[in-house]
Amino acid sequence: MSQERCQEYCVHKEKIDGLKPVMQDAAKLAPLFKALSDETRVKIIYALAQQELCVCDIAELTGCTLPAVSHHLRLLRTMGLARCRKEGKFIYYTIDDHHVWQIINAAFEHMKEARHHE
Repeated sequence: MSQERCQEYCVHKEKIDGLKPVMQDAAKLAPLFKALSDETRVKIIYALAQQELCVCDIAELTGCTLPAVSHHLRLLRTMGLARCRKEGKFIYYTIDDHHVWQIINAAFEHMKEARHHE
């Protein structure tokens, strides 16, 4: 017998009806998690949450080429997760949404806790 599913099909309509309105909002979270599903972008967001960095610094930190970093930063900017400012010949980036930092921080705490329980 499988423990992953009910032995009998039964829908609890009152529960389903209460959740349907928020399911559409939940689906809107997918692009955020898609943007954060890339290891390089997570590293970039984590670094930018610590301090403002220029594109060259980010490339050095991540081990990526400048064009690759620019691609990731463009996506993060488009998603509203990072912002930039120009100073002379340099472009500096920082995190643009403190909520994303909270997500990253919570994920780190989860990871530490999970390791502690191993």
